[in-house]
Amino acid sequence: MSYRRVRSYQRRDARQDRKLPVRSRPGRVPTGVLLAAALAAGIAGIGTLSVPHLKAMLAASTKAAGPRPASKAEGIQSAGKLDVLRTARKAEGRPDACDTSAGATSAGPGQCPSATPAANVNCEIMVPAHPLTAAGLATPYRLTGPDGASPAASGCTMANAANLGAFVQATILDPATGKLSVYEPLVITKGTRPAVAPVVPKLPKGAVVTIDFGFNGGTLTQVGGTPRALIQGHCVDGLRGSPFGQVSFCHGTHFFWAARRAERQRKLTVPSAGVSPKTGQACPTTRAFTLVDQDQSDNVTTQYLLTATGRTAQFSKTNAAAMPQASVISNGSDNALLDDFLDPVLGCKPFTAPDLSQGGTPGTSQALDELSAARSQAAPVALVPENDPMALVNNRLSVTKTNHYRSMVGQPDISSGNNAADSPANYCQNMINIQTRFLSDHEALLASGPSPVPAVGNNLLTFMANRLIMSYVNLNCQKFGVANPVKVTLNRHGAATSATFDQAATGSP
Repeated sequence: MSYRRVRSYQRRDARQDRKLPVRSRPGRVPTGVLLAAALAAGIAGIGTLSVPHLKAMLAASTKAAGPRPASKAEGIQSAGKLDVLRTARKAEGRPDACDTSAGATSAGPGQCPSATPAANVNCEIMVPAHPLTAAGLATPYRLTGPDGASPAASGCTMANAANLGAFVQATILDPATGKLSVYEPLVITKGTRPAVAPVVPKLPKGAVVTIDFGFNGGTLTQVGGTPRALIQGHCVDGLRGSPFGQVSFCHGTHFFWAARRAERQRKLTVPSAGVSPKTGQACPTTRAFTLVDQDQSDNVTTQYLLTATGRTAQFSKTNAAAMPQASVISNGSDNALLDDFLDPVLGCKPFTAPDLSQGGTPGTSQALDELSAARSQAAPVALVPENDPMALVNNRLSVTKTNHYRSMVGQPDISSGNNAADSPANYCQNMINIQTRFLSDHEALLASGPSPVPAVGNNLLTFMANRLIMSYVNLNCQKFGVANPVKVTLNRHGAATSATFDQAATGSP
């Protein structure tokens, strides 16, 4: 986020309770901060700890997670040499890309030329001319430092993706037929060239395009590559003087309006999210209180290939085969958590559409997840709350900014009707009650799934438990009289190895 707040967590042992303050941005904190704090707290042995979790660490999940279990993994696995390389790195405990903040070694010679300067967590992204057109989508976005700082001086390079990487994703609607597709525009470091020229997508006549941005740092500010680029793309990154932070958008409001119209005309049919064969319950969506955190509906499922010299290329089977030494980099994303980790464990399938940057291979996207959620999520529906750190203005609630954010992801404005579930107090209560019950009821199943970040939780269950605790803190849920019913146990390395859930504190049976 674009501001900082002191957060604290507690370690309880047989002798005393004490609070260890950690100064951090509520939406994302450098990985090393969390690990250092966790390790420090665990020096005396294994303890029970309420630990804030970071979405940024999702970007470093390749350290032990291997290829994504969703469709994009097929591209890697088809490129045998790259898969072998990644498997070897996994066995060695090494990340696919730069994750030096977690104390890991570099993924390859020259891969991590410099660490992120401690003072900088913000970057700028240069949006090309006519970004909603085929030519604009195929023109690389350029990542650079804030306020005229160079990429090297600021750390705003794609070689530093785990800390300050930017990712872009487009979802495309053909209004005549209702067909959807996705495309992943390439981000390069300013001053470099793509490792492989981006694919030029073929768009339908009158295509309606939305573009979502994700960032692994604090605040990503849009800058026009040409004087009218942001106007041409209807691009926004927040309110004047108050950015959203990690995320921004182009043309989101109109895209979702057009999609709803196509649904009413019965041109577009969004499939049901379905029922989990493992739980017998509805498959979760990005608007399910079983999944949401303090800043839901943020970041993208985009991946890129990164060379040892810091150049990037679109992720595809063809590019992976041509660059067997390249690493896969990704955005720390709630959507990836759902599509690539939770859905496979539950036997659910994410909503996909042909990915034009991968020759039509089925692909996921943030916008597709929101369409699926709008179609399938039963009450209570989780919508971006006013106390979402990305929706605050000067640390204060803002109806205007919250509604602005909601409109970009196809969600309805604040109303008395949806405030019954999504006012700050009600969002906290629903998130804690429903998610705690979900985690507790399905402990064994979730524990069987891989962790997005093994350094934080050793399986999917412990990862989500840590993430829920962070959300409780960041949303100031204690302010509304909501109790924290979740605790995790850390090993001497700072990773959560178990979680306990006090359902009595939530009023659950």
